[in-house]
Amino acid sequence: MQSDILILGSGLSGLTFGALMARCAGRKVRVLEAHEHAGGYGHTFAFGKDGDSVRFNAQLHYVWNCGPGRTVDNVLQKLGLGGRITFEQLDHNGFDHMRAPGYALDIPYSRELLLERLARLFPDGVAACKAFLDEAWATDAALARVTGSGVKDLARGLPGLRLLLRYRNATLQDVFDRFAVPRAAQTLLALQWPDFLLPPNQLSFFSWVLLFTGYCKGAYYPTHHFEHVINTLVETITAAGGEVLLGRRVINILMENGRACGALVERVDARGVATGETEEFRAAEVVSNMDPRKTAEMVGLERFAPSVRRRLGYSYSASNFMAYCVVEGLDLREHGFGRWNTFHAESLDLNAAFESMMVRGDYSHISFAACTPSLMTDSGGDVAPGKQILELLTVANYDRFLRLELGDPRAYRAKKQEIFDRMLDVLERDHVPNLRKHLVFKMTGSPTTNERFVLAPQGNSYGADMTPKQFGLGRPNHFTSIPGLHFCNASAGYPGFSGTFWTGSRLYEVLTGDSVHHGPHVRTA
Repeated sequence: MQSDILILGSGLSGLTFGALMARCAGRKVRVLEAHEHAGGYGHTFAFGKDGDSVRFNAQLHYVWNCGPGRTVDNVLQKLGLGGRITFEQLDHNGFDHMRAPGYALDIPYSRELLLERLARLFPDGVAACKAFLDEAWATDAALARVTGSGVKDLARGLPGLRLLLRYRNATLQDVFDRFAVPRAAQTLLALQWPDFLLPPNQLSFFSWVLLFTGYCKGAYYPTHHFEHVINTLVETITAAGGEVLLGRRVINILMENGRACGALVERVDARGVATGETEEFRAAEVVSNMDPRKTAEMVGLERFAPSVRRRLGYSYSASNFMAYCVVEGLDLREHGFGRWNTFHAESLDLNAAFESMMVRGDYSHISFAACTPSLMTDSGGDVAPGKQILELLTVANYDRFLRLELGDPRAYRAKKQEIFDRMLDVLERDHVPNLRKHLVFKMTGSPTTNERFVLAPQGNSYGADMTPKQFGLGRPNHFTSIPGLHFCNASAGYPGFSGTFWTGSRLYEVLTGDSVHHGPHVRTA
């Protein structure tokens, strides 16, 4: 079964690349996906009967870089999908609601308004907060220049170059400390930590800058939910004569005369259980949307250049605990929810709270995110009228949950219930009294759930950890050193909705020479 392009995995970067190659380059594209749904962490799953079904997106909650001339918009315009895939902006007055003991801060799009709010909360620390925010926005401008026009152009602006050199190995905590930002202000500005699954003392400052300033330029949710985005990309591939085949798990990369030429797959059912049937698919170019290290191990690590092997020595991001809920008999908008996400902390020390949850499995000082997809858009379709979706997320240790699931299933279920109950305790105390009485559906997922459904090694949520060491020039990219084989994945590019759109479109540009991004709007995350 020969094609021009064989894509292994149907995550967002793979689908973005495949849609561009099929629609804009006229290549015959075939995508192989082990799961019963396309989309990787962007896939949507359903429960219930028609008329009373509910649809949950696996992991995505809101996105950025979707405005005119930004990464996602550039790709959609290139594909001719600008009118089909549209986005709703989250609340301008506060797209993120940060809640910590004794403090409440809504993050607006306006940097000036953000500083005003910080000044009211921290009158003695306003100078430190302003200096920090000024540095963050200046760093964002420097990153935009180097990713948009190249290092030579950046070198003409020495202040920007100095910022990149100064902070290339810095954590967010390092820069907080540099400007003596008040501790509570640090907590409020870093309370978005579930978007990285890293605390301030481990998170790359560059990573935080790109995401935080990116959301301040526009935080979005798809008008017709994430399922529509995935389905439209799939339809773009198939309409151009390509295929997206589900239930095909890659078990080996085919090699011929030192060149990658295809993949051996096994058929699996909806539970991921092999049926015993295998198939070979061949192509002129093989693009792995799977984890780069797992891909390399299939080929044989010794075949790769030493420089590539060094890049493949990354550590994975942390995993998460998710709760998918449906409420009935109340309107969450009357209890502090709406077109925004809410982030909670039970302690002003996020570094200690993260260590407690991740290392010791102690959620007594829990920090988590709450999202209400039903309220992000008026298009409906995710849940029956009269009901609303509430999704909750926090960090979880893969090794701990794996041991529990394999060794003591009852303890595994009890641990999930414990975390869920802590979240509900906080929500009932601060937002929705008697919330439990209005829950008509609940389902929880752990790190092993992530590994099982999207084949994420160690249940990782973002590929390679976004630490300073792993977010710089040493991060893997599309290059593999194996002829005919290319990486296209959150770890061999950048994670998140915008990051994976950029990763897929960048590989398209490399292989075709055709431009998707123009001018200073080309971004790396």
